[in-house]
Amino acid sequence: MNKLLLFFCLFFCRSLFAQSGVDQFDFKVLQKIETWRTPEETKLLRTLSDINNYVNAAVPLGLLTAGIINHDKDMRQNALYVATSTASTAVFNLLLKKLIKRPRPFLIHASLTPVYKPGEYSFPSGHTSASFSTATALAMSYPKWYVIVPSFLWAGTVGYSRMYLGVHNPSDVAAGAVLGSATALGFSFIRP
Repeated sequence: MNKLLLFFCLFFCRSLFAQSGVDQFDFKVLQKIETWRTPEETKLLRTLSDINNYVNAAVPLGLLTAGIINHDKDMRQNALYVATSTASTAVFNLLLKKLIKRPRPFLIHASLTPVYKPGEYSFPSGHTSASFSTATALAMSYPKWYVIVPSFLWAGTVGYSRMYLGVHNPSDVAAGAVLGSATALGFSFIRP
């Protein structure tokens, strides 16, 4: 059954990208975003994108440290939940990239100019999936507006930065957000 589901997912994703409608939408959005670039915003969004992995590691590490200092077993358990969700998301993301092999948008559309040229494949966005996994796990662990709003604001900004920098399609970012959120929801049984 799992092999059938995997085959369906791969077939669906490949045929989705083969359709000119999704690719045309992605291309038009990226073209528009490219015209909005300014040196200041580019520097800011590149920095946010670059520090994303550190933020995703710092969140569970901070929870673990605070849990140890405060002798708070639930906080330590939440640290494990956030770390497990984000690490699992990274593994799932890598597997999907290797299976689907969607090229970066600037490789498909020569008129697009990325801010920099990362390697590997485009679908789904790893930065976006990791940030949404962390945000969703935090929101599940601490369902307070002052945790939820900044967490998802961060995740959304990271997703936007990937399009702004010209290294991911909107559909890559959307898939990354779904993957990260779904993984965190799937691992919610780890929460205290």
